Amino acid sequence: MPYFIYEVGPLKILNKRAVAASFKEAKAIANDLRKGLDPNTGTQVKMIFAENELQAEETLSQPRELDPSLAGDDY
Repeated sequence: MPYFIYEVGPLKILNKRAVAASFKEAKAIANDLRKGLDPNTGTQVKMIFAENELQAEETLSQPRELDPSLAGDDY
């Protein structure tokens, strides 16, 4: 399964930037893309391991659930 690298815009707009066969290659591409981002735009670079492009986009589009062990007051 390949690694897909996406730019995620402020309105959760996905823009596929690259596909890599190995984790090492995907991480290098993602880090290079992150270096070129303007922090004021709200754009993020995300890397995901998926069977195909459709599965990658569906996974990135779903909201993540909060981990119950992390919720609550900090003392």
